[in-house]
Amino acid sequence: MANPRPNVSTVDPIWNALREQAEAMAVHEPALAGFVHATILQHDRLEQALSYHLAKKLGGEDLSPLAIREMFDEAIAGGEGLGRAVRADLSAVFERDPACHSYLDAFLFFKGFHALESYRIAHWLWARGRKAMALFLQSRISQLFAVDVHPAARIGRGIMFDHATGIVIGETAVVEDDVSIMQDVTLGGTGKESGDRHPKIRRGVLLSLGAKILGNIEIGEYSRVGAGSVVLKSVPAHCTAVGVPAKLVNCDCGERPSHQMDHFIEELPDNTG
Repeated sequence: MANPRPNVSTVDPIWNALREQAEAMAVHEPALAGFVHATILQHDRLEQALSYHLAKKLGGEDLSPLAIREMFDEAIAGGEGLGRAVRADLSAVFERDPACHSYLDAFLFFKGFHALESYRIAHWLWARGRKAMALFLQSRISQLFAVDVHPAARIGRGIMFDHATGIVIGETAVVEDDVSIMQDVTLGGTGKESGDRHPKIRRGVLLSLGAKILGNIEIGEYSRVGAGSVVLKSVPAHCTAVGVPAKLVNCDCGERPSHQMDHFIEELPDNTG
């Protein structure tokens, strides 16, 4: 006897939760029922819903939503691990942002999530030599969401762009898994140098609002950069850097500052030597 087809709630709990939340929203906000049905409920998979939602936002006179959706569908079908990255990012927003009360909130309304997932498609295009289309998407993402991420930048999973306005990430930047980035953060160069010239942000880092990390330097895993800081030198793992220019104020960040989202920094003596 053939095995029964697995239920979607068993194999994809995030998608199942999204659908349940969408059904509830359609009941409680009848004026949004058509929008919710078109964006969530008419689709069989999270990837299909995301493709539809982002294509509607990014499409315009120069490139139709249908053309963008076809491109997104191709990327999702051929992008190994892309679906897992989307789910990890969605979970990151829901778990870390106290203003996010459901997966549906982030999926429908949070532009940081929209910008990040749109970047992922642009990055997929860039890696396959479709640089003009990747740059076109970068431009549209910047216009719509006020987030400017070069499609060549490498960004891991479980990322949160919180508020997102003003985030800039340069061409050779690397952001590893489980990083939280607040609004107005720049991962930039220091001038007109070419080659590998942008920061490397390691796992579990928290970059607070307005932080500027400049040059080919490393922010070590599970570190924090304080609000408004300008970082010009590498920061060791588990350390907090704050100020202009930034200095180390302690090296006892504990585990997973990107999840704790603690932006308060009590300045302590620098005991790192």
